[in-house]
Amino acid sequence: MDFLNSFNNDMMPFTFMCLTSFFTLTNPFGTMPLFLTMTQGLDNDRRRQIVKKATITSFIILVAFTVCGQILFKFFGISANGFRIAAGIIILKIGFDMLQAKYSSVKLRDDEVSAYAENISITPLAIPMLCGPGAIANGMVLMDQASGSWPMKFILIGSIALIYFIAYIVLTASVRLTRILGETGNNVMMRLMGLIIMVIAVEIFVAGAKPIIVDMIQAGIH
Repeated sequence: MDFLNSFNNDMMPFTFMCLTSFFTLTNPFGTMPLFLTMTQGLDNDRRRQIVKKATITSFIILVAFTVCGQILFKFFGISANGFRIAAGIIILKIGFDMLQAKYSSVKLRDDEVSAYAENISITPLAIPMLCGPGAIANGMVLMDQASGSWPMKFILIGSIALIYFIAYIVLTASVRLTRILGETGNNVMMRLMGLIIMVIAVEIFVAGAKPIIVDMIQAGIH
């Protein structure tokens, strides 16, 4: 009875917070157009392999940062804001390439397909799209909130696993969209989503640069 009361009062809101925040920050629907445009010309089996590797890589990295992120950041002298700035620049470049249709009709030799799939499954799909600075910072904050409670820590890790399973389903199912849209529709979607991704990149960059600039101004005043 006490456990049920504790779950209703503490763990249920925490579970809801974990699921909603991670789903919003990993944003599999936002990653979908990038995935579709970067994998045009690849067969469905290869696309599923890319999604599988991207989601597993994202899960491992996010759990690692969630469990010991503060230690890693301090060890390498990295700030969360610096991480946001770097991610913003990477995503901006990706969005610009999509706007220029540089990812359309990927044509690769058989010996190049494996290397290409390996590269895009890690960057940019896993990092920084599915596992970006927002998701990493969120994981670190929630782990701090769950400190001292093993059930809450298990809920946190389980929530991350569930979200990436959902991301796998969404991205795998999105392959059907390319057949519906056709070549012209895919090119239009790629340019439109490239513009949206560039806007997202600017927001991430500003979110990282603003605190640093404010600190510099305040330090100059004092």
